This record gives sequence, structure tokens and C-alpha cells, in this order.
Amino acid sequence: MWTFMSPTRGTMNLDDVAADITAQVARYPQDVFKIMVGTDSQPKWGERAVVFVTAVIVHRVGHGGTYYVHRERQPYIPSLRQRMFMEASYSLQVGTALEEALLRAGLELSIEVHLDVGDHGETKQWIREIVAWITANGYEARVKPDSFGASKVADRYTKQ
Repeated sequence: MWTFMSPTRGTMNLDDVAADITAQVARYPQDVFKIMVGTDSQPKWGERAVVFVTAVIVHRVGHGGTYYVHRERQPYIPSLRQRMFMEASYSLQVGTALEEALLRAGLELSIEVHLDVGDHGETKQWIREIVAWITANGYEARVKPDSFGASKVADRYTKQ
């Protein structure tokens, strides 16, 4: 179901992403790795559609990182609230599936969920509700300005 594009590895499925992450961790066992999942969306008014992009970011702390993006188009959604919850839902789905794939590969890493909501702007009214949902599912939630997985990496690919 989830197909990702890696700028360095090309098209990959979720098991390929998990295998790539596992190989990176095995190659550098002394390093600290952080895994982040974030989703952003962009309405395409003329096309009556919304593009959702979910990014998986692997940060090798102090040494840069890699990322993988899944991009899909959905019918137009006029409600910003509904889009914010769909973004969180995509991140939860990918985070859970990735966590399971990593566990199958023998790797246990915590995953942060990066949300494209913040204390400023229209989305501030839903922060508590969305963050509570993410943390209730066992993930650490990050919001703007600390949610670069959604607000920078995924956002970059919604514009294409």
C-alpha cells in the first residue's frame, strides 16, 4: 500500500524502507538515530484535489540524514480541520507500519510524529486534540516549530 520515493534509492515499499534503515543502523552501531514521520497536505484548487505527502526521516544525529516520501492525491477536502486530522492519521498509519516492519527486522527504535500544526495560525485550536491522539497511540508528538518532518520535508513535496 505504501510506496515511497527516496532521492538516493528510488522507489521503495515500506519493507524496503525498513531494510534500508536497519542497514544504516547496522553500519553505524555507535551512532544515535532518530526516526520521524510527518505529513503535510496542499489543496490544488483548480484540480479539486488535495495532495498529501508523508515523509519518513532517518536522522543520524550529528551526521545528517535520509528521507523517504509517499505522495498521494485525494478528492478536494474543504475543511482544514479534516485535513489536519487526515495528516495525523497518515503519519500514525505509516509510523505504526514502519515500527512493525522494523521490529520484524529486529530493530527497535522510537518514532516521533511531526505534525503540521502550531501555536500560531488557524491550526492552533486543534493542537491539544491531535497531540493527545498521537501520544495515546504511543508516539512522541512534535508541533511547529519543532516538526520539520511535516513542515519542511513533506511540505517541499506537496508543491510539486
